[in-house]
Amino acid sequence: MSQSVPNIKLLIGGEFVESQTTEWRDIVNPATQEVLARVPLATADEVNAAVAAAKEAFKTWKKTPIGTRARIFLKYQQLIRENMKELAAILTAEQGKTLADAEGDIFRGLEVVEHAANIGTLQMGEYAENVAGGVDTYTVQQPLGVCAGITPFNFPAMIPLWMFPMAIATGNTFVLKPSEQDPMVTMRLVELALEAGIPKGVLNVVHGAASVVDAICDHPDIKAVSFVGSTKVGTHVYQRATLSGKRAQCMMGAKNHAIVLPDANKEQALNQLTGAAFGAAGQRCMALSVAVLVGEAQQWIPELVAKAKGLKVGPGKDNPDLGPVISCAALDRVKSLIARGVEEGAKLELDGRGVKVAGFESGNFVGPTIFSGVKPEMAIYHQEIFGPVLCLMAADTLDEAIAIINANPNGNGTAVFTQSGAAARKFQEEIDVGQVGINVPIPVPVPLFSFTGSRASKLGDLGPYGKQVVAFYTQTKTVTSRWFDDEASSGKVHTTISLR
Repeated sequence: MSQSVPNIKLLIGGEFVESQTTEWRDIVNPATQEVLARVPLATADEVNAAVAAAKEAFKTWKKTPIGTRARIFLKYQQLIRENMKELAAILTAEQGKTLADAEGDIFRGLEVVEHAANIGTLQMGEYAENVAGGVDTYTVQQPLGVCAGITPFNFPAMIPLWMFPMAIATGNTFVLKPSEQDPMVTMRLVELALEAGIPKGVLNVVHGAASVVDAICDHPDIKAVSFVGSTKVGTHVYQRATLSGKRAQCMMGAKNHAIVLPDANKEQALNQLTGAAFGAAGQRCMALSVAVLVGEAQQWIPELVAKAKGLKVGPGKDNPDLGPVISCAALDRVKSLIARGVEEGAKLELDGRGVKVAGFESGNFVGPTIFSGVKPEMAIYHQEIFGPVLCLMAADTLDEAIAIINANPNGNGTAVFTQSGAAARKFQEEIDVGQVGINVPIPVPVPLFSFTGSRASKLGDLGPYGKQVVAFYTQTKTVTSRWFDDEASSGKVHTTISLR
């Protein structure tokens, strides 16, 4: 392990501190294998200290006027915009995605920050006058206390920005655990958040792996946990956190399908399918990793392969079409699943395993890969590959294609490509998936709405950002009041429940 690279610090009580752990991991540039920094696996005492700082800060932060909170996020969005290029460069170096895609990662998080600045109208209760004789009822949405977030490697800017801005804007304090694979851009965003005016202890950061995740799930002073990541870890987090009495929202794995009908605009459909399948090297929970070609659309495979062949693979800093996958282990897993697809009888239309990038021979590169003739029982279909691999399936009718998607346990996102309004309406009504695109390949909603993955892709009732996350991060308190004048105060005693 290199000793010449910087150590990533923890943020506890408003101070960036060196961890006292004996366990460290290297942060590696996936295009070059260069070690960029070391990240600590925080100790139990450090996690406890972060939670204690957040708990103490909550005493005053919860009483901070809502306008003051909103203005911090107005400043924060400005700072993110001013530092966009620097943030993207950091993200690309440690995660591998292209500079253009890195800016997109940051921008989609920035939109949530802008939404948080509108908290004054989002966190409003309800009021009803004279619900009974002289009785008024109203609700207020109060913060929960200390909340926590656990974020994945594939969107190290966007997903932390899904979490802590909305939690803090609603009056909570926060403990963030970024991915230990690429925490550098997250930490830079945290620095900018403090510069924007977030007070000491309101935002804290701990790094680590399984033991830190468990500590967050178990800590009695943490009231809610938000998670994005794999199905295996997300299921563990949800069960462990809820068992200890916490609220939890867990966005997990996916196998997203697109239906391509023969009446679709061919050029647009193939372009969008290619981009959605192979962008970010397939490392998106909303990637379109399966296309169901209906009827005559099955004849479009050669043109789809030609478009995929035309994509450029390289280091993210050069802004190719797709960069490397995150790690050597991820590369090995993707290659092994491609080999298994061949063994199980799928037709390998395009093999990306042999891609070479001049000057970056040690990078974790795999090119666009396409299988046709894929069946539901194959590993490449029922496992989330998380690489640039597109599975093609065939169907004779829209009904058959819908049945294929609804039989899959996941429900993160889906899309249909068609020029038929009737077909689109049938699809959106009958498909059992939380987020639906109609000629939109990656239907992640803007922050006015909430991320609404469903079925095996989500645990918890309320999704990230939008109106749902305001409900997640607040407790509704209902107040029923009656005020008497002096003459009415000497009235008859009532022993019934009615207020009339």
